Amino acid sequence: MKLTFWGATRQVTGSMYLLELNDEFKILIDCGTNMEREIDYGQPVVNKAFFPFEASQVNLVLLTHAHIDHSGNIPMLYREGYEGQVLCTSPTTELSTLLLHDSANLNLRKMKQAEGDSKKKKKKMDRLLVKGDLYLQKDVENAMSNFVSIRFNQRFKVSDTAWVTFIPAGHLLGAAHIILEVKEGNETKKICFSGDIGRNNYPLHVDPAAEIPQVDYLLCETTYGARLHGDKISPEDALGDVIKRTCIDKPGRLIIPAFSVGRTQALLFTLSKLYTERGFQPIKVFSDSPLAYASTRVYQKNLKQLNKEAQDFQAENDSLFDFENLQYIQSEKSSKAISNYGEPCIIISASGMISGGRVEQHIATNINNPYCTILLVGYASEGTLGWRLMNGQKTLRIKDVEHNVLANVEKIDVFSGHGDQNDLLKFVRKQSKEKLKKVFLIHGEYESMGVFRDALEDEGYSNVEIPEYGQTFEL
Repeated sequence: MKLTFWGATRQVTGSMYLLELNDEFKILIDCGTNMEREIDYGQPVVNKAFFPFEASQVNLVLLTHAHIDHSGNIPMLYREGYEGQVLCTSPTTELSTLLLHDSANLNLRKMKQAEGDSKKKKKKMDRLLVKGDLYLQKDVENAMSNFVSIRFNQRFKVSDTAWVTFIPAGHLLGAAHIILEVKEGNETKKICFSGDIGRNNYPLHVDPAAEIPQVDYLLCETTYGARLHGDKISPEDALGDVIKRTCIDKPGRLIIPAFSVGRTQALLFTLSKLYTERGFQPIKVFSDSPLAYASTRVYQKNLKQLNKEAQDFQAENDSLFDFENLQYIQSEKSSKAISNYGEPCIIISASGMISGGRVEQHIATNINNPYCTILLVGYASEGTLGWRLMNGQKTLRIKDVEHNVLANVEKIDVFSGHGDQNDLLKFVRKQSKEKLKKVFLIHGEYESMGVFRDALEDEGYSNVEIPEYGQTFEL
């Protein structure tokens, strides 16, 4: 069989891997949006295939989890002719529905903004059409009608010669490592696709599985392959310290850019614990993202798939997220009105990297306010506003306006949903050095992959590959 790497190669986003079995059965593992894709805007729009392979020839899609860099191009796959199913866990189906519909809404908004006869509007529309991934609600509905939910740890037959098992990865509600077993003649080969690897003791999420079956080939993400998490205290202590200094000791405003799915729920749960168990005064909290509100309801619904701490908290308090002075913001009008709130408050808004979304407006409005603190709580890709703030840039250009950074900028990493280098090494160590034929490093910056490869080689794993885009390996 052959494995071709069509995404998240020597970069973080766009996970997509095509496994072609000897009987010509083709399995696509993840189909994510490549947020770092370079577009040639001089290429023709007509008859341009979106994928580097024939979508109609794919027989099955397996999805590790719902995040857009893993799921975001599934509607495009159906538009290009795919007619099969998408297998994933039940929470992944629910969260993917929300995320993909949200992406379709953004696409529609972009298209409406580009409508018109002016040269500027036409140029904007041409750029959107060349980019290509402009699926709409009907495309999402078509895709979601083909999702099939599979339980964790259930060995499921997907073809005459292949079986799949989803194992808890801990990164997000429903996130999984995928184990594929493929029979070739009298031999059975096993491949593990890590998806994104979570952390132990993370708010709400279960820990990554303690045991992974021995496999022949391992694909391992490397988002934090060169880094260790710095914070050694609990989420409650870390967040509580920031709130005390920024909103209690002085009448300030705390803005937390956070992804709507996963990160926001961890923050809200931690705030609920602070107010319920530690007696923090109930400062006004605005959760400014309709997607975050819908995702929070999915988390609450799937209580049995969360960790023991969350289940015990629910049993004692009747809710994971509801606490005094929490307000979910739905409309853009209400979002803009937050600027007029004069008391100390906490604003949690997407996106986490400050690359679009309502948080950009909150940052622009408050960036000149020395009584405002911007708290960065996760990874930010190079070039994003979040990355620039994290690296101490003194001015920011937001929507064509240059701003001086007078607000305070802080960073904590206890809410990062990715395991660090030690967690990744722990994941690989579950595999015997003698039996593991090859490790492929994916989903990370190239420099991080190199550092992690060296760390693995120091551990005795000798056959480590860093695939290039489009590179194919015979397994």
